Amino acid sequence: MNILISNDDGYLAPGIQELARHMKRFGHVTVVAPEQNHSGASNSLTLTRPLSIRQVQDDVYFINGTPSDCVHIALTGLLKEKPDLVLSGINCGQNMGDDVLYSGTVAAAMEGYLFGCPSFAFSQVKSGWSYLDSAAQTVERIIENYLDNPLPAPFLLNVNIPNTTIDRLNGVVVTRLGRRHSAQSVIEQINPRGEKIYWLGAAGDAKDDAQGTDFWATSHGYISMTPLQVDMTNYATLDSVKNWWNKFPA
Repeated sequence: MNILISNDDGYLAPGIQELARHMKRFGHVTVVAPEQNHSGASNSLTLTRPLSIRQVQDDVYFINGTPSDCVHIALTGLLKEKPDLVLSGINCGQNMGDDVLYSGTVAAAMEGYLFGCPSFAFSQVKSGWSYLDSAAQTVERIIENYLDNPLPAPFLLNVNIPNTTIDRLNGVVVTRLGRRHSAQSVIEQINPRGEKIYWLGAAGDAKDDAQGTDFWATSHGYISMTPLQVDMTNYATLDSVKNWWNKFPA
């Protein structure tokens, strides 16, 4: 089996290195990841300049681009064969609720999904990778279960793992995305040249964390698994928007 692994924290991040190490028991692993941290890059592709690929070890490459660039290039030229799995992570920090719209971790997996591959995005809730081996063992169990009884491809599963020891995890629950409150205000500073600069404020706290959401699951010690899709059409309002627009003259 061929496994492609990427992330948004960069090819040197502990999360991707631990993930690659644990996945080698399942088959041939190729890492194609950004040269630097691209957290928050979402699904952006680099279209205004050429990209460079560097091989740093056998089957380990970095690209001076985004997470989506990495998977896109891997699937459209770098790899000789289409991978059987595309994995992204293990991210340093959660990707739940609204986070998935901005997440480079989710975007890398989504790129695999767009190319018809079974794809997983893995994140560890709260930053720091305090219990990274626990998260990697969790991923190993999930992939083992998938291989024993595969889902029809393609699919995209977003997995968030509480940052704790493996014996304190309560198992996997399938969830929907929650919601966050609006982000905090920007932080204004003055640089050494006397110019105003701005840092984006922190993400908002959970707004919809009801039972059944990813926020609820991870806060209660469960591993959250959320199936995602690319189609962002709001089907619930499709007819009402049609009726609204049809009131206007042609």
